Amino acid sequence: MTVLEKVRPAAKAKAKVKPSAGAREPRVTDEHGRRVRVWELALRYLLLLGVLALTVGPFLWQLSTSLKGPTEDIFSSPPKFLPGDPTLHNYERVAETIPVWDYALNSLKVATANVVTNCVGAALAGYALARLRYRGRRAATLAFILAMLVPVEGIIIAQFTTMRELGLNNTLIGVVLPGCISALNVLLMRNAFLNLPYEIEEAAYVDGANVWQRFLRIAVPSVKGTLAVVAIFAFMGAWDDFLWPLIVLSDPSKFTLTIGLNYLHGTFANDERLVAAGTIIAVAPLIALFACLQRYFFRGVGEGAVKG
Repeated sequence: MTVLEKVRPAAKAKAKVKPSAGAREPRVTDEHGRRVRVWELALRYLLLLGVLALTVGPFLWQLSTSLKGPTEDIFSSPPKFLPGDPTLHNYERVAETIPVWDYALNSLKVATANVVTNCVGAALAGYALARLRYRGRRAATLAFILAMLVPVEGIIIAQFTTMRELGLNNTLIGVVLPGCISALNVLLMRNAFLNLPYEIEEAAYVDGANVWQRFLRIAVPSVKGTLAVVAIFAFMGAWDDFLWPLIVLSDPSKFTLTIGLNYLHGTFANDERLVAAGTIIAVAPLIALFACLQRYFFRGVGEGAVKG
């Protein structure tokens, strides 16, 4: 038997084995149909789980702590995530300790006023920056951009002095005014209006529509997604704000929820269950608002991100 005759059968056998080995190899693809190695896919999911644990984990821990009874150890080792005997008694104790619903009502007034002023003001200013032609438009846009670079802590003393001179200290109007129109929201609305095709407004102009009619009937209905984004940002900014209400308010009956919950730390410093229950009460309206507007929110982020 020659050397070729000895080698060829082995090579043929190896060639027959290759397709079967390739057929058994799992084929993993991503959402675009591209092939992905198994270890890369595992690494992606591992990173996603890590980010999820860092972002959602503290909230779930607070929720779990707020549902635990007084006899249950919240610092046990190993930690127990699920409460053994879930109870709502901590929420009742929060309401008995501080007037939490009055504080929540004050926060709701401030946040609602902030949403209305930001949506109306940012829409008007954004439309003027995007659609109207006048001298100084670029300078006005630059002023809004520069306004975002100024830290709030750097102008908070000037804001306090202004409110005192206006006689608005210790009032909810004084809490609302500094954040009634945000520069970021104005620029978001400007970008959304820039994405609208000019032909639609030109057709309305030919039909005799004036500026207000084009703004109210064509432009605003076309950017409802960005308006939802502005509403969520404004509500969150006003609801979560702690520093400015703490400075401008001195009457406990006018405290907002973030300031009022601070009393739980002083009175029950060792009872983390009350603090956790107060935290959940403060976060619940934000979750409800986002759940109602999430469909418009993600569409609005895309509207404002196409053109800068």
